Amino acid sequence: MKQIDLNKYKEFVKEVTSEDSNSTSSMCETLDKLENESGVNMSLLLTGAVGISAESGEFMEIVKKCIFQGKPLDDDTQYHAKRELGDIMWYWINACRALNVDPNIIIQMNIDKLKARYPGGDFDAYYSENRKDGDI
Repeated sequence: MKQIDLNKYKEFVKEVTSEDSNSTSSMCETLDKLENESGVNMSLLLTGAVGISAESGEFMEIVKKCIFQGKPLDDDTQYHAKRELGDIMWYWINACRALNVDPNIIIQMNIDKLKARYPGGDFDAYYSENRKDGDI
């Protein structure tokens, strides 16, 4: 097996990484441009996106420990899981604020998307795997 030179790999990764990922000033310019063009509060949107991801990981950690490590799914664990769901919602609402959208509209959009995906009103693995164009 050929030995990999991690310093060469580090340079390769740098070359295939966007300028906005490699440079804080470039990223800030892009954030400003996006905010000016869209009217979206990019700082708040980034806060929401990073927070949803982080808190989802914390929620998943609880589930993982119950399923794979024998942690009891007792009242205390469920309480902790519920608190993490609350944190997810806090960041979700911030993302809604950033996009200046009524959170009720987001839920209705989700309902409409799922109704279109599952025309019979029930989950169907076929429709889950074979989606219409534009259904992501």
